[in-house]
Amino acid sequence: MDLRQQRTRRNIVNAFLALRSEKPLEKITIRELAEKAPIHKATFYLHYHDIYELSESLEKEVIDDILHGLSDPAMLLTDADRFNEELYCLLMANESLLSILFSDSRSGMLAYRLETCLKEYIFSRHEDWNCLEINVILTYLIHGAYVTYMQYRNTQPKEVLLMINNMAASVLRKYAGSTSFVSDVALHKAYISDLQK
Repeated sequence: MDLRQQRTRRNIVNAFLALRSEKPLEKITIRELAEKAPIHKATFYLHYHDIYELSESLEKEVIDDILHGLSDPAMLLTDADRFNEELYCLLMANESLLSILFSDSRSGMLAYRLETCLKEYIFSRHEDWNCLEINVILTYLIHGAYVTYMQYRNTQPKEVLLMINNMAASVLRKYAGSTSFVSDVALHKAYISDLQK
């Protein structure tokens, strides 16, 4: 992408975020975005099919950035305490952008996007973990932790995070403890430990 295209995309994104902070996604028109950018409507269509594609693209970008900030996303299954602490810090660092992108009708999409991207990452590196049991555990841990944290984040967030960590550890002991996943986790922990030395 050349500099002019990058500048145009940046103008589109900035205009979109400004509009999105003021109104629901469904109320934003290409016309008003083009005026705010300032670009021609046709220029917008060179980059995106519609407002929803733009929004989904930005949602994916911010989730990808968050996941790339984690030491290792597979820690959700191998070291849930550390995973939750790192994820919490990254979510807080991106809170203003997340609150714009995932508001109104998109509010439920953050946990879904986290789940989708985490599973893609984990299963691309650990194909043998891709089974029903691990999929269910991941869905439960991600959505349960997200909903719980969002509901109680303004009341003693450290205590809430500690409770989430304890529940995650309990789930992992109970359900992942009966599979060959346990030996894979032990190997994975040893590998991560070696990398950090």
